[in-house]
Amino acid sequence: MLIQILSHTPAYVWAILAFLIYRGVAAMRERELTARQLTVIPIVMLCLSLQDIAARFGLHLMPLFTWLLAAGGAAFFVWRFAATRIVVRTAGLRMQGSAAPLAMMLGVFVLKYAASAAWALAPQLHHDPMFAGAVCGLFGVLNGCFLGAMIRDLAVYRRAASQASASLPAALPPAKQAVSR
Repeated sequence: MLIQILSHTPAYVWAILAFLIYRGVAAMRERELTARQLTVIPIVMLCLSLQDIAARFGLHLMPLFTWLLAAGGAAFFVWRFAATRIVVRTAGLRMQGSAAPLAMMLGVFVLKYAASAAWALAPQLHHDPMFAGAVCGLFGVLNGCFLGAMIRDLAVYRRAASQASASLPAALPPAKQAVSR
């Protein structure tokens, strides 16, 4: 049955998996970054999760509340207690490498894939509140981890950028030009 599930998976799903692995492996190396680059993957993962929740369970109170509660709790925990990966260097800001983004991206992918396979095999799961709660809660935890890290890293990024701009010397007055007559 697993072979049948894998063989009926559309090609675009494998392309998404390849992209996520590529981005996850890239996140394992230290690299220069911008504030915009910090937000791309968390927003993509957020969209994938919410799209799946909306498509499978609808935009009803229970799935959204479950997701929001789990995402909020995980985001707070990561924001408050996890260490930042932003490193301030004399040449600029860099992000330390970590396997955590790869693990979280694969977590979202595997959850989305497994839930889709489960729904294909047992369509009644669309109306099972326990299944909906579990899927939405897991999506929420994964998204919350991404969002908490993004918020924490953006705060460090902005703080370091403001400190760097404050430490720059004031602009020197223009030199007086000698006027010849």
